[in-house]
Amino acid sequence: MSNLESGAATVRPVVYGLPSDELVDVPQDALQVSPLIPGSARLEDMQTAALPGSAVVLAPPGTAERRYALALVLRALSPGETLVVLAPKDRGGSRLGKELAGFGCAVSEEARRHHRICTVSRPASLDGLDEAIEEGRSRHVDNLALCTQPGIFSWNRVDPGSALLLKHLPKKLAGKGADFGCGLGILALAVLHAETVTSLAMIDIDRRAVEMARRNVVDPRATIRWADIRQPDPALTRLDFVVMNPPFHDGGAEDQALGKVFIARAADALRSGGTLWITANQHLPYEAPLRAAFRTVTPVASEGGFKVYEARK
Repeated sequence: MSNLESGAATVRPVVYGLPSDELVDVPQDALQVSPLIPGSARLEDMQTAALPGSAVVLAPPGTAERRYALALVLRALSPGETLVVLAPKDRGGSRLGKELAGFGCAVSEEARRHHRICTVSRPASLDGLDEAIEEGRSRHVDNLALCTQPGIFSWNRVDPGSALLLKHLPKKLAGKGADFGCGLGILALAVLHAETVTSLAMIDIDRRAVEMARRNVVDPRATIRWADIRQPDPALTRLDFVVMNPPFHDGGAEDQALGKVFIARAADALRSGGTLWITANQHLPYEAPLRAAFRTVTPVASEGGFKVYEARK
């Protein structure tokens, strides 16, 4: 357990995300606190005004998520410590200065390489932190009947791709399976309706999603892990089925390679004859990697800009 996780102060600087070293200086020993990097410390566990050392934040694009992260970092920093925050101008950067000023900070702002970079010294008194933390915290959403949090993919609704996959999933999947990029657990809950499913490994790169999935999916057949599916996992082997709605954005920018890696990992994890059920946006070119990795690939549905495939190894 890190010093932050135990509630003790640390002299290490803090970094949120992976800001480019061409834009800001990040000390090599900085403690990572992004929920999107497995193994990172939890911002929520930091003590108030007890963190000696600077902080660098690559701010998230979503307003509630961004203000939540900024409020947590400002709350944790000791008065007088330096906070550097940056974001692309079109992904929240244009709002950073105003948001930090709203917390009571005197802001020095510069533009560089389509980013806004704001530097502040943590004042002794701050405004509006509780409101920002309340806005971004986890909560139960009635229309989903699930626990969720801003910043998680499709945090307050069932996204259309998952809805289409749910419509066409077999009613009786069986054996050992996995949900890659499990999110809040929406697909997993449907899969676990089948008594023939013996186990389901749920994996997501977002710590917040994993924490919410653990609240939403209490079936003892499910194991839920905070991990990056792009990294090899020897525990995922000889599976009977995989379900997934793979991401295609990384840091807010489209990255079609993500889905291709998910497909490759599913093929590695499945036994011969095992099946992958995948949904994706219509424009994503996943047919070629599916056909390269699987013996048969069957288009199952195409509707509303999304598609579903069954691929058998």
